[in-house]
Amino acid sequence: MSYSQLKARAKKRLSQGLGTQYPRVLVQVANCSQAVGAGEALESLRREVTQRGLKVSVVEAGCDGACYQAPVVLLQHPDGRAFRFTQVVPSGVPELVQGWLEGKPDDLRPWNGESPLWTMDGDKSGFWSLQKRLVLEDCGQISSQDIDEYIARGGYASLGQVLSSLSPEQVIETVEKSGLAGRGGAYFPVARKWQGARAQTKTPRYLVINAEEGEPGIFKDRHIMEGISHRLIEGMVIAAYAIGAERGFLYINGEAHLSAQRMIHALRQAEENQLLGDNILDSGFSFHVEVRRGAGGYVLGEETALLNSIEGERDVPRTRPPFPVEAGLWQQPTVINNVETLSNLPYILSPNGADFASLGIERSKGTKVISLSGRVERPGLVEVPMGTTIRRIVFDIGGGPLPGHDIKGVVAGGPSGGLLPYSQLDIPIQSGMLDEQGAVLGSGGITVLDETISTVEAVRRLAAYNAAESCSKCTPCREGTDRILHILDKMMEGKGQPQDLDDLTYLAEIVGFGSLCGLGQMAGGPIRSGMHHFGDEFAASVGVPKNDRRA
Repeated sequence: MSYSQLKARAKKRLSQGLGTQYPRVLVQVANCSQAVGAGEALESLRREVTQRGLKVSVVEAGCDGACYQAPVVLLQHPDGRAFRFTQVVPSGVPELVQGWLEGKPDDLRPWNGESPLWTMDGDKSGFWSLQKRLVLEDCGQISSQDIDEYIARGGYASLGQVLSSLSPEQVIETVEKSGLAGRGGAYFPVARKWQGARAQTKTPRYLVINAEEGEPGIFKDRHIMEGISHRLIEGMVIAAYAIGAERGFLYINGEAHLSAQRMIHALRQAEENQLLGDNILDSGFSFHVEVRRGAGGYVLGEETALLNSIEGERDVPRTRPPFPVEAGLWQQPTVINNVETLSNLPYILSPNGADFASLGIERSKGTKVISLSGRVERPGLVEVPMGTTIRRIVFDIGGGPLPGHDIKGVVAGGPSGGLLPYSQLDIPIQSGMLDEQGAVLGSGGITVLDETISTVEAVRRLAAYNAAESCSKCTPCREGTDRILHILDKMMEGKGQPQDLDDLTYLAEIVGFGSLCGLGQMAGGPIRSGMHHFGDEFAASVGVPKNDRRA
């Protein structure tokens, strides 16, 4: 079956369903919205529609990134009218349905006594208009369970074009021109990694998709897998074709149950539609994917520890060289790419893909998906061009601080990143170091701190996470992170001494210099940046006068 035949069949299937003739309701159910009742709202909607005998299509979608608005319910009419209901209380669903029956959803009164049952949303906030959504396009707007919706909107067209018209070398050349770098935190050029694997004469070659995403404050890959699963699968197959891999492993965090469930369902659908498995789209190329679940542990995000886990070995980093592209999974050439990285490929290989290189800045091309959380008005998932300032993300898109509070700074890059004060928020997001004190973009987390949060306590929490997640293989990391935490605990208890500031500085340097993998190498970032930018707070915690800043 050709791609054009596949798309025609998908459109025909959709035209035979309720969605094109009758109202359609999408409920955004994702890992984030489940916590505030989205699952219950979905079940309540289904129950109301069934009991009333309504011809309404109820669809389960992923989160579109506006996590602060969850649960979100979208009402779409065949005539093109659309309504967005946010923060929907499950008990308010019957009133919503009654309003739809009367044909006046825009006149609904979202109040029951003093408690709001939902709110109506436009884009008055600027949350959407200030983004550039390539990876997240259609996320939350289409069914998370229906491949036909993705195909009907042009999904898998890039794969069809690649398999019918481009050689693997041409695919790699296109990706190289785009400037795409890995989105897992290291930002290594994707095309160079692919070239390194393809240059190996050993076969078989493997593709490993890193969906571990275990660090706190990062939730972008889960949103992609839950909301736009087939975009990731399309990217997987394109990458496998480019490097000559016929077998791949999708490695999903052991706690990301919804992500795993939806990806397994999507992979099965792709196989049933000849988009995965043997002889994909009659091209002669075959690629099979196996899902593996992590047992937990931040270190599993490190690519060689992940490889050990797949092989059934202890999940500790390997010494490099050799690098995975030379001797990776079972000592065979292996490419390891992040979920967000691969999800960029359908756009880059599309007719509009040349635009990718024009986005961003010279050092960092394209867009970046950012997990925005903490003490901010509109937390959620945003996608912006590289080079966008942190201030624009936090204030213009995120809405700034909570009412009555002031932003003190942000944690950038998660537990392996660093702290930036309010005065440094005009720094643009980009690959590599954001400042000389250890703040990095990493996999794309920005956590906002306000004046109610002690910087020393924030750094202590990051240090505690790094100490707990150390795999213990390296002495500097195993002993150093634990020692850092011990000193910070003393300081929080009011038992710190001035010498502790010097010891923290020394330990941060030693752990970074002597550790084998990125967890230990970056563990000193929060210490160095916290002490540099918020030195007065650290000095005060050990009784050093404000003007005698040892930090």
